[in-house]
Amino acid sequence: MKEIIPGENRVAMTPESVAQLQKLGHECLIEAGAGAAAGFEDAAYEAAGVSVVADAAALCSQADIIVKVREPLAEELARLNSGKTLISFFWPAQNEERLTQAKEVGASVIAMDMVPRISRAQKMDALSSMANIAGYRAVIEAGNNFGRFFTGQVTAAGKVPPARVLVVGAGVAGLAAIGTATSLGAITMAFDVRPEVAEQIESMGAEFVFLEFEEAQDGAATGGYAAPSSPEFREKQLEKFRELAPDVDIVITTALIPGRPAPKLWTEDMVGVMKRGSVIIDLAAERGGNCDLTVPDEKIVTENGVTIVGYTDFPSRMATQSSTLYANNIRHMIHDLTPEKDGVIHHNMEDDVIRGATVAHEGEITYPPPPPKVQAIAAAKPKEKPKEPTLEERRAQEVSAFRSETQRQVILLGVAGAAVMAVGLVAPESFMRNFIIFVLSVFVGFQVIWNVSHSLHTPLMAVTNAISSIIILGALMQIGSTSLIITFLAALGILMAAINIFGGFMVTRRMLAMFQKS
Repeated sequence: MKEIIPGENRVAMTPESVAQLQKLGHECLIEAGAGAAAGFEDAAYEAAGVSVVADAAALCSQADIIVKVREPLAEELARLNSGKTLISFFWPAQNEERLTQAKEVGASVIAMDMVPRISRAQKMDALSSMANIAGYRAVIEAGNNFGRFFTGQVTAAGKVPPARVLVVGAGVAGLAAIGTATSLGAITMAFDVRPEVAEQIESMGAEFVFLEFEEAQDGAATGGYAAPSSPEFREKQLEKFRELAPDVDIVITTALIPGRPAPKLWTEDMVGVMKRGSVIIDLAAERGGNCDLTVPDEKIVTENGVTIVGYTDFPSRMATQSSTLYANNIRHMIHDLTPEKDGVIHHNMEDDVIRGATVAHEGEITYPPPPPKVQAIAAAKPKEKPKEPTLEERRAQEVSAFRSETQRQVILLGVAGAAVMAVGLVAPESFMRNFIIFVLSVFVGFQVIWNVSHSLHTPLMAVTNAISSIIILGALMQIGSTSLIITFLAALGILMAAINIFGGFMVTRRMLAMFQKS
């Protein structure tokens, strides 16, 4: 169905997703022009086997499942009946009138914003898909409004310092923003009330802004979102932000729990101490914004020259990419609704994912859903950093390791010496000379290779094999023997040693090439 809300460019079905829906036994229809704003023309749908219908009324009369992006308006719900299933964003907590209307028309409504955050449902998590795009786009918008480079440079014209970016909230959108800002070369910092995300932030090259405050934060308590914090924690948080405000160039705020007003995290006095030319991107603008001065759907410039962007349509500004990901989320949802792949919908209310996302079914309001049987996201306790040993402890460890290594080598030498003496009691003198050289070479090789890092074993052993093939000389000396058996064995030895030589150097060359820039 074509989106009728002004400025919405996304579409819920793409030519690529159509092929997968057809494999489930479904016939696909699309309203004329529905995908044009996202870069998908009607001809592309027709080429994929989709029937293009004239308008929304014709589409709703012919289709059993209607998929769209934004929450339906009253006029769109009025076209449904008890035999229809609507799949879209719905926001049931904020749209009680629409929920009641869905009940009255008898349609089944699956809200993509209500998909439970459990592992099995990640492929249908449209909120995460759109948040990922919003986080990426936020950094692009910041760069568009920021007057300098993200990365630092030293040029003949002067030195350019890197931009300092602060990301507030390390959910899906926050992590996407962190990754993008870091890849552009900015000095990136990030804050989140859940200390367990510190490792994720640091693994992406950003600095975790640690807050000294003893309060347990359970990220799983609200379905994977950060739990609301206490007033004491909030004051400590704002104090930290006031400390950082004069030094940061770009602030990206992402703190938002669906169904609740956005918490105010960047106050007016913080904006007042920011440098001229700084940028604030408020991804929570739709729910009031994390910044006191945010104006939804607008970009403003304060008296001290700080640009505050309050756009609410970041995913729609990348409509092609957003539509592709959202269409995949829809496809996976329909896949679960069509278990037999025969084009027949089976609305299984015993399924955690389908039950959790269903807000209206068979003339009844089914929102809110019961909690899923599987915990959404377990809150991991932050790992304690290992205690640095003192100088005395480090010296004691080194002495202990040296003694252990010496003891092991003495034992090995003793065992080897006893074995050589035992062989010498029965073996001739000519054999013993070569045997002792062989044993010593094995011992030396063992000692050399034993302490080599595991990551270097493959190229090292390859070179060792190639070098050890010096035994080919013995085979070459015997190739001209008058004995047919000796000649055959010598030729076989030359063949095997040659394979070892060339193969060893070839493997080494390929292994080393993996660490070279192309």
